[in-house]
Amino acid sequence: MEINTKIGGTSATMSLAGTLTVASSPDLEAACESLPDDVVDITLDLTDLEYVASAGLRVIVTQVKKAQQRGGSMRLANPSAEVMEVLDVTGLVEILDIV
Repeated sequence: MEINTKIGGTSATMSLAGTLTVASSPDLEAACESLPDDVVDITLDLTDLEYVASAGLRVIVTQVKKAQQRGGSMRLANPSAEVMEVLDVTGLVEILDIV
């Protein structure tokens, strides 16, 4: 998986490409953890994410909670039909901010 991060003030956009699986989920976790402390609002651009596995969902949910604890938020933007189906089946569409 490829992760491209753009930071602007207290916001960051992380564009994910490829597949978010057990093998690549530590990369996303590390990328989120390496953001500067003043970045509180994060958008995950999922335009080029082809697939997300349960390990990837765990990282996303964990990072959403961490962002909220810091007074910020995490949004998921532009999920493909395949990724949206996984989010729907798992019930995460009810608790995640998807735009």
